[in-house]
Amino acid sequence: MADVHTPRQRSYNMSRIRGKDTKPEIFLRKALWKEGFRYTLKNKDVPGKPDLVFRKQKIVIFVDGCFWHRCPKHFVEPANNIDFWEKKIQSNVDRDKKINRELKKSGWTVVRIWEHDLKKDQYIKAVKRVVEALFDKK
Repeated sequence: MADVHTPRQRSYNMSRIRGKDTKPEIFLRKALWKEGFRYTLKNKDVPGKPDLVFRKQKIVIFVDGCFWHRCPKHFVEPANNIDFWEKKIQSNVDRDKKINRELKKSGWTVVRIWEHDLKKDQYIKAVKRVVEALFDKK
């Protein structure tokens, strides 16, 4: 199936995708802040650049996009430029596994939340996972 956009339109669309401060990430941050939880953002000294860091409890939170990290429920293989996308997405998945191992080896608890877990009614489960991780560390 051919792309429905011109190369210029596709390039523009892809340039608008952000790697930080995404809607799901901001949504989770606001939900946790509202519940009284305090965290730091984008700690460059923590491997993998986690989205949220609870330094005292040694917990890191990653909000993973369904497309970019190959969500088992929602990932759809791209129809165009298949080789490029396969390599790109597989490298993301491999990096996630490597970062998880590295952080766990250093004593961190890693919580990964899929972007789809932060939609409408499901976000409560995602917040609950973070809260449970925090209380397990106390």
